[in-house]
Amino acid sequence: MKNLYEPGQLVETTVVAISGDTVFIDLGLKSEGFVDKAEFTDENGNITIKEGDKIKVYFASANRDELHFTTKLSGQNAGKDILESAYKNAIPVEGHVTKEIKGGYEVMVGTVRAFCPYSQMGYKQKKEPAEYVGEHLTFKIQEYKNDGRNIVVSNRAVLEEQAADELSKLEQKLTVGMTVTGTVKSIESYGAFIDVDGFQALLPISEISRIRVTNVADVLKVGQTITAKIIRTDWAHERMSLSTKELEADPWEGADKKFPAGTTLDGTISRVADFGLFVQLASGIDGLVHISRLNVERNTNLKKVYKPGDKLPVVVDKIDLAEHRISLSPVVSNEEEENAHEYLSKQNDDGETYNPFAALLKNRK
Repeated sequence: MKNLYEPGQLVETTVVAISGDTVFIDLGLKSEGFVDKAEFTDENGNITIKEGDKIKVYFASANRDELHFTTKLSGQNAGKDILESAYKNAIPVEGHVTKEIKGGYEVMVGTVRAFCPYSQMGYKQKKEPAEYVGEHLTFKIQEYKNDGRNIVVSNRAVLEEQAADELSKLEQKLTVGMTVTGTVKSIESYGAFIDVDGFQALLPISEISRIRVTNVADVLKVGQTITAKIIRTDWAHERMSLSTKELEADPWEGADKKFPAGTTLDGTISRVADFGLFVQLASGIDGLVHISRLNVERNTNLKKVYKPGDKLPVVVDKIDLAEHRISLSPVVSNEEEENAHEYLSKQNDDGETYNPFAALLKNRK
């Protein structure tokens, strides 16, 4: 059995059992191979595999009928032949960062000295250079020259592969349209970043609520747990967008029956624009009073006349349910109606508009 596998040989297999500190794998032989369970536990001590899972491991050693496999070479008894095999087969190796040297770090892989450039230590969240000294990390051998006298290793390559693997799992797990639970990690002016299974997704300010949100911090807090719907994914650029608004009931449903044309309402100005006033009629429903409907002079700066929060009685002119638009007009006061009525009543029988100067001349005749 000792000759069935070469040190460092890659084997794709299946987990058949997990017992104690050992993971047993199927080799198609009378006896199974085994891997140390510690290689499949996360930082919290939780095991990351289960029976039936497909895994990739490397042959490490044989002891009588026991075949030991690993996900990475520890290097404790790894001679240069083992490290050369690890280099050729892209097998991860464990190394101890002993000190900083010019351009990077000295790393001991077992009893063999290797070099790791600064650029190849860490990945997205880099520490201060001195903080890596003394750490026991996993590396990939990038160069193996001069019979093992010149070995260059990379911790970044290992972390990139792990990140790509995790991203691939998330891509299969998190799909557009599904509802997820996450935690608010940070708040920005344009939205909030939500941690969903370790992935940072964006909840844009426009997708927080059907009610207009102007300040994200008014409605969300760091550490808050939220439920949201995935509305977009771009795994090539590691992006995902969420919406909590999508999970809210649509306030526009049935709005055409609730606010038919001619309905008079006491509205509240929610926003002042150059072209008119947005007036809130109900929670999540705003209508527009166009500037042409307002009793103001041309080129008037509406923000100097009106402000959000002001009450404004309005009448519904038209509603477009499909486009979520309501056209409004301000309600004409009784005094304005009386003045208009008086103006219209003072007309000649021939339909000409009443002219006070012409009437005065006529009376003098």
